[in-house]
Amino acid sequence: MRDENCIFCKIANGEIPSATIYEDDDFRVILDLGPATKGHALILPKGHAADIYSIDEELAGKAFKLAKKITTRLKDVLGCDGYNIVQNNGEVAGQTVFHFHMHLIPRYKNDKSGFGWKPGKLTDEDRDEILEKLKEK
Repeated sequence: MRDENCIFCKIANGEIPSATIYEDDDFRVILDLGPATKGHALILPKGHAADIYSIDEELAGKAFKLAKKITTRLKDVLGCDGYNIVQNNGEVAGQTVFHFHMHLIPRYKNDKSGFGWKPGKLTDEDRDEILEKLKEK
C-alpha cells in the first residue's frame, strides 16, 4: 500500500529522482540529501508504513538484512571505520518523515557527527515496574 501524499513513497517508487544505490521489489536505498557523514544512506520500503509499529514484521526483517548487506558493501567502498544504523519512531524520537526508514550512517574517526546519550542508571524500582507490567500483557 502507498500513501499518495508521502514523499518517501514517491521517492521509493521512482516518482521523484534520487541517488539510488540499491533497489529491489521491496526497497529503494538512496543517498541522503542531508547527510550526517559522507555516504549516509536511507533504506526506504516501497510500501507505506509510518513506523516500526505498523510495518509488516517480515518486511522489517528484510530491512535489517538489507542494512547488513548495504553497510558491508559501503564500508569497503567508503573506507569508513564503523556504522550507526538508526531507525526513529515518533516525533519525540527524531522522526521527521512518517514513513518507516532506516539511516545507514558511516562513521569516520574524528568525524564529529555525534550520536549518543548520557547513560543513566536502571533503578531497582524501574526494573521491577517494567518487568511486572510486561508480565501483565
